Amino acid sequence: MAIREIRVIPDPILRTPCDEITTITPAIRRLVQDLLDTVDDPGRAGLSANQIGVGLRAFSYNIEGKVGYVLNPVIEDKQGEQYGDEGCLSVPGLWYKTRRADYARVRGIDLDGNTVVLEGKGIMGRMLQHETDHLDGHIYLDRLEKSERRAAMRQLRGER
Repeated sequence: MAIREIRVIPDPILRTPCDEITTITPAIRRLVQDLLDTVDDPGRAGLSANQIGVGLRAFSYNIEGKVGYVLNPVIEDKQGEQYGDEGCLSVPGLWYKTRRADYARVRGIDLDGNTVVLEGKGIMGRMLQHETDHLDGHIYLDRLEKSERRAAMRQLRGER
């Protein structure tokens, strides 16, 4: 359908928790196609609906050549720990080491209402947590240590 423009901070939609999808409509089907089209670009691991201006619980992913989506995702399990570089399409140009669980499992539905379970370690686990955070109105900078978060915010404002 369309590659959509990415919203960047301080756009308020990125800080607003997304609503659950209650009915699969033609508009929801178009949203999913737009999410898939927009995430299918080198260097893009995941994309939440609010990052393209839609306040609904849906995200797409593009991990190791696998492109897909999930509606109404909820994290069911997290285990272990990883600490590594993380970036975000809505926070362009910034990469910071971020602490996440190494493994994550998300449960949601597809466009036919069937249960979808996505799980993984490493980059997949990181993406599942990152995109679910977006749908809850959080960005990865919220997870940084206080001093790093201050430095990131200064960098965003163009300060030294």
